[in-house]
Amino acid sequence: MIKSISLSLSLSLRNIRLKLPLSTVKINLMSTRTIAVLDQADIKDGQMKEVPFESGKVLLSRLGDKVHATSAFCTHYGAPLVKGVLTSDGRVVWYKDAPAPAALHSFRTHIADDKIYVTADPANTTKEKISRPPKLLASGSETGGAGVVIVGGGSGAFHAVESLREHGFKAPITILSQETNAPLDRTKLSKALITDASKLEWRSPADLKIKYGTTLRVGTAVTSVDTTNKTVTLENGKETIPYDTLILASGGVPRRLPNVYTLRNVQDAQKIDAACQEGKHLVVIGSSFISMELVVAVSKRKLASIHVVSMEQYPFENVLGKEIGAGLKQYHESQGIIFHDSTSVKALRKESGESLIKVELATGETLSADLVIMGVGVRPATDYLKASGWELEKDGSVKVDELLRVTDRVGVYAIGDIATYPQLPVGTYRRVEHWNVAGNMGRAVGKTIAGSPHPYVKVPVFWSAQGQQLRYCGIGTGYDDIYIQGNPSELKFIAYYIQGGQVTAVAR
Repeated sequence: MIKSISLSLSLSLRNIRLKLPLSTVKINLMSTRTIAVLDQADIKDGQMKEVPFESGKVLLSRLGDKVHATSAFCTHYGAPLVKGVLTSDGRVVWYKDAPAPAALHSFRTHIADDKIYVTADPANTTKEKISRPPKLLASGSETGGAGVVIVGGGSGAFHAVESLREHGFKAPITILSQETNAPLDRTKLSKALITDASKLEWRSPADLKIKYGTTLRVGTAVTSVDTTNKTVTLENGKETIPYDTLILASGGVPRRLPNVYTLRNVQDAQKIDAACQEGKHLVVIGSSFISMELVVAVSKRKLASIHVVSMEQYPFENVLGKEIGAGLKQYHESQGIIFHDSTSVKALRKESGESLIKVELATGETLSADLVIMGVGVRPATDYLKASGWELEKDGSVKVDELLRVTDRVGVYAIGDIATYPQLPVGTYRRVEHWNVAGNMGRAVGKTIAGSPHPYVKVPVFWSAQGQQLRYCGIGTGYDDIYIQGNPSELKFIAYYIQGGQVTAVAR
């Protein structure tokens, strides 16, 4: 029995949401209205209220004696922010703790005769106009030099660029990406199987060039890094790119077997989308986030069968534990998903002239599939560093300090899937494969390089659509016990993961 639990992660972990800072902007007085929206007694310190404003809505947030007014909707998916959490440092957090791709509108407030008045342009209070562009303090045209070179074109790269410019970094920025598109919202690949890159890009290549002063080179692989001469060499071996500061954000390479699909980029999504047609037999290897999100994404396509093969007894077991995993498995089985647990794939065979792949399991069972998708994680994409003579961690990752600086490499930072970092406040080193972590690391590094050293202190957050919005947040890599409130079999629960007498993670 647990006698006491130290809620060391704060109440906001129970409502993992989107982070949106309460910032201020200039107000165009020609188009504004001033309206009394609420009695000041009706909103307490730490509370939020959504109130009407002509044909739109405004979110009021009270911190002490100060009342803030902002857009009422999340700038990422348009969700109502009033359902989120207001933190003591003035952030509104919704379904995740990643930086939003656009800024909130902020409106002027004042209190008179015990009424809260808001001054705003009504056009900026509607759901159709929920955001404004971020405020960039530099464009990249102010100074010359080599500037910052970023190896990789994912979430970490994009948020590093935004953070650099928002914090006044004036030198050039160059992104060297192996992908064929601008940095994109990779979550929508597995959660919705979206195949159009233009609908996923955080910013278009033109915006990156014109507004952010950033040169994006797609389809470009780096083969080596020379930290003595501060250059990176491209795959043709004939071109070197100089840098003043280097950010390594090369991401991961999916683990795979022959004759299987993996999901990492838009091209992968296009292939899976084309193959997952009505009447087809699908086998998915792995039962964690990517695999199970793909299962959800294609489950309504009238496939002939969907089989999930997993080394664990329950989906998400390694992260969420057996009880939560059992509840999620029960839900998916009710949707027609067939699980083959506590086993592995022994062989994949496709004989000449046959259309189906034979999936042989370690149990001796054989499944027939039109396509096989493998989602069992990635390995760090650091072959180019190994070729450069770098000493890497056992898993191929790069060890960094609390500022995400690479050990013994001056002017070099590593973020995202390739970074093994000290998780504060516990100090345990870990590596997390998630776009949320990469994005927040990018913002931290951008601020540090721009002149304001900013340790990476974020708690990793994951969310997934699994019959409900499944959310997980934690600072630990393991747990001694789980305290569960609610009923996992009904997908109505909150679980506290305890290690050393402390709550180190929460899921709901």
